[in-house]
Amino acid sequence: MTFTPVIRETDKPSLASYQQGLKVLRATTTDAVGPPDNHDFALLITGPGDTTVRGGLWGQSRWGAFYVDMLVVPEDLQHMGMGTSLMQRAETEARGRGCHLMWLDTYAFQARPFYERLGFEVFGQLDGSEPIYPRWFMRKVLA
Repeated sequence: MTFTPVIRETDKPSLASYQQGLKVLRATTTDAVGPPDNHDFALLITGPGDTTVRGGLWGQSRWGAFYVDMLVVPEDLQHMGMGTSLMQRAETEARGRGCHLMWLDTYAFQARPFYERLGFEVFGQLDGSEPIYPRWFMRKVLA
């Protein structure tokens, strides 16, 4: 029996479809270079005894680098050291995992100066229309 591929377009992909695609990618990666070595991580901001997530930090380590995918601090908790605390805890975790660097990306309207105060530097930039762009790719070498 011959496989005939069908391409379906959607602007609302399901989590299951993402996970299925990721499974195929990880299998291909494993064939090429061995297991992908992905390890997820999250620090979740919730209320005491509550499971509703109001913010936090999501990332993952892979092949000796720790990627900060998303940092969210609710507006009422900003400028209180919460973001710095989350990033410091993520760095501690990255070091504990043996990572040699951390990296992330941020847009012009977001938090480049915040990350620079934490020791991150720009290593790449995508340009585009203001006020969204530029988009900076930043890293921090962990000694």
